[in-house]
Amino acid sequence: MNITDALNWRFAAKRMNGQQVPQEKLDRILEAARLAPSSYGLQPYSVFVIKSAALREKIRPIAFDQPQISESSHLLVFAAHEDVNGDDVDDFIRLTAETQGTDVSELGAYRTMIKGAVNRFSPEEKLHWATKQAYISLGTTVTAAALEQIDASPMEGFDKDALDQLLGLKEKNMRSLVLLALGYRDQNDHHALLKKVRRSRDELFIHL
Repeated sequence: MNITDALNWRFAAKRMNGQQVPQEKLDRILEAARLAPSSYGLQPYSVFVIKSAALREKIRPIAFDQPQISESSHLLVFAAHEDVNGDDVDDFIRLTAETQGTDVSELGAYRTMIKGAVNRFSPEEKLHWATKQAYISLGTTVTAAALEQIDASPMEGFDKDALDQLLGLKEKNMRSLVLLALGYRDQNDHHALLKKVRRSRDELFIHL
């Protein structure tokens, strides 16, 4: 299945059948989330992978009783880091040096540039910036799931403060952004039979 076929196959399943996603497929989907691009490569977000049925049952009323929460195989919670700072940049520079076999001292100018950019952000701008990076990962994850023929339903409809409290995100200096239910569509979900509605190429793309 090529990527166009996969994206035509996918839809945001409203009901799932509880079947478990094989670990190898889940691993490939999560690896796609990890490899998604982000500004400077900083990845100012975390992804919580919730398999526990008991925890998903607690989340379901927080998400306005959307059935995919408990009917899914796994529930992903994308959470932004609220206050990216110089320490985070230092950690990233150390990781870069270790991964690429470079001495940290050779990355001094790069470190200074990233810190300058991050420090110019207000707290609100930092959260907005981190949110945008997380959504890039979300899109990559949804596409990877489609290629694996795993249903992936993104959901913004939930009480973020309540979920942050349940998962202890405030203590981790994080804020929940969006949920992604992974699983298999219920064959009685009539939405799977509906033709996908998208603007035409002529309407969407502006060629200059």
